[in-house]
Amino acid sequence: LPIVQGSMNPVHSTLLSSVLLFTLRIQELVEACSCAPAHPQQLICDSALVIRAKISSEKVVPASDDPLDTHKMIRYEIKQIKMFKGFEKLNDVQYVYTPFDSSLCGVKLEANNKKQYLLTGQILNDGKVLIHLCNYIEPWDDLSLSQKKSLNQRYQMGCGCKITTCYMVPCSITTPNECLWTDWLIERKLYGHQAKHYACIKRSDGTCSWYRGGPPPEKVFTDISEP
Repeated sequence: LPIVQGSMNPVHSTLLSSVLLFTLRIQELVEACSCAPAHPQQLICDSALVIRAKISSEKVVPASDDPLDTHKMIRYEIKQIKMFKGFEKLNDVQYVYTPFDSSLCGVKLEANNKKQYLLTGQILNDGKVLIHLCNYIEPWDDLSLSQKKSLNQRYQMGCGCKITTCYMVPCSITTPNECLWTDWLIERKLYGHQAKHYACIKRSDGTCSWYRGGPPPEKVFTDISEP
């Protein structure tokens, strides 16, 4: 049947809208940042730098000195409170950089000099610190007391261990230095009780097992106990 120019059959219109919506969603998936699930300990072990900091300000800067490079970065000026990892390369971090686009895993942080964050990232050859969504970046107040204590040494004691995510049963250990991460199986979320309260530690015989920190102290002593 001929279609008059400027008009469209309602069925065709609905079909076209569905196709366009599907295409847009596919494009979003292609452009979206994708990170493999990992236990906080694994993310800490894989990072060159781990610090506690406040964000003082932010500024959009060129990604490189190449005038033909149109990519942008966000440069966050930070106030470092404590460094947990990275001493051998940096003493004090003043700026951290992240891609401007969220599709490139750029991180959006509150630059109000009030909110504290746990920041993990990589140190580039020029000394710049790069952070992105696949790093472990959390508001400091959202971390459990066990996680805060583990940052000092406990997590790094288990960097020789392998943490395997269990998505379905059966899920079993395949090597002696392996710990099974079961938050998804039990709670249907990745960062559940095991992620917040346990670390996978290597024993003297070379095997690895989950270790839970001691019970949380009374609220009045929380600030004293924080690293």
